[in-house]
Amino acid sequence: MTADAYSPSSTTRDRSPWAAPVAESPVRATVTVPASKSLTNRELILAALADGSSRLLNPLHSDDSRRMIEALRTLGVGVEAVEGSGPFGDDLVVTPAWPLTGGTTVDCGQAGTVMRFVAPLGGFAKGDVALTAHESALHRPMGAMITALRDVGVDIDDGGTWSLPFSVRGHGHVRGGEITIDASASSQFVSGLLLSAPRFDVGLHLVHTGARLPSMPHIDMTIESLAHRGVHVESPAVGEWVVPAGPIRGKDVAIEPDLSNAAPFLAAAMITGGSVSVTGWPAHSTQPGHLLTDILAVFGARTSRRGGVLTVTSGGSIHGVDIDLSAAGELAPTIFALAAFAEAPTTLHGIGHIRGHETDRIAALVGNLRAIGGDAEELPDGIRIVPRPLHGGEWKAHHDHRLATTGALIGLAVPGIEIDDIGTTAKTMPEFPRIWHGMLTDSASDPEAQRAS
Repeated sequence: MTADAYSPSSTTRDRSPWAAPVAESPVRATVTVPASKSLTNRELILAALADGSSRLLNPLHSDDSRRMIEALRTLGVGVEAVEGSGPFGDDLVVTPAWPLTGGTTVDCGQAGTVMRFVAPLGGFAKGDVALTAHESALHRPMGAMITALRDVGVDIDDGGTWSLPFSVRGHGHVRGGEITIDASASSQFVSGLLLSAPRFDVGLHLVHTGARLPSMPHIDMTIESLAHRGVHVESPAVGEWVVPAGPIRGKDVAIEPDLSNAAPFLAAAMITGGSVSVTGWPAHSTQPGHLLTDILAVFGARTSRRGGVLTVTSGGSIHGVDIDLSAAGELAPTIFALAAFAEAPTTLHGIGHIRGHETDRIAALVGNLRAIGGDAEELPDGIRIVPRPLHGGEWKAHHDHRLATTGALIGLAVPGIEIDDIGTTAKTMPEFPRIWHGMLTDSASDPEAQRAS
């Protein structure tokens, strides 16, 4: 596969309506999912800032990772695709460049990790770096990041909008120092600063001042990724981090499967009364998806892990629950789908920040469910779902990959669900339609599933 295959322009998306397949019998399948987007894009940033070359083994190849690769290439970093041993494409060899190249434009597409992680890199460039994004992503919060970058000495021209598009006037280095930030809208603000902090002149002392900090596992992921490359991040108190100035080690890194992208497949076992196994499940992970075993158990699933394979089996019914998802907001759309088929109402808390994702996920989930006969209510920091009989109809993806997979999940049990843009799953999992159909095909040929139907 050539390097050109990893430019965003090469991505072909199917934007035609997609009839969600119905599960005619309990789903019984074993599934392998591609690599984590969150880990892939963090490791790409660290490899670009490292003191030597790195190889990423089994990385994700999706719209978001392609955007990150293209951004780094635009800044002068070498990213070469080389033959890999995994089932989802090539490995990547990253060769750092210093200082980074200015006089360039970075198109972030819809990738929050690109806009929040690459913005600090602009300060390391010699010359201006313009950042823009797809029109559907220009609303995503950036004000806290712009303020923080100015506080560490980065020169930014945003025209007074506090949002994309804006330009970073790179001077080849970033001062760093002690700053405060309100990262209530996104943990990516913290991660973006921590990833670049070792290359700041005096490191970084970062203090979060907001009332809440969503998705702490993603910050833990960032800290662990830095530690693997020889950077020790101290945390003197909750919401406070100290990163010393120093080298980032170039090394080979294997990327874990995306556990959050595995969520719809595991939830399919519960909705259809079956059993689904996901291969490559790590014993330890900082991914929010690692919390799925506990979350699904609360809803009534039976879970087991053996030999790196996680299996989720239906417990016979789906419980209505009251649950705080602040640590794993990206799982909320999948959990929302489960709640629609529960035996009692469910309330999801701690997810107000997902209003600022690819779309306002809370409003979109509620609107979609009501359109097919369901009952859900927006809360200031969550959603309340009251199970009702559902019928077929259009499910709007709103340019959001997790909205699209939620529609597919509901369609397993509700005939006539049509997703207006299944192609948006290419953002983090281009193979989703193929693997989803494969899961059902495996189930159709499984004798045990046929006896249970």
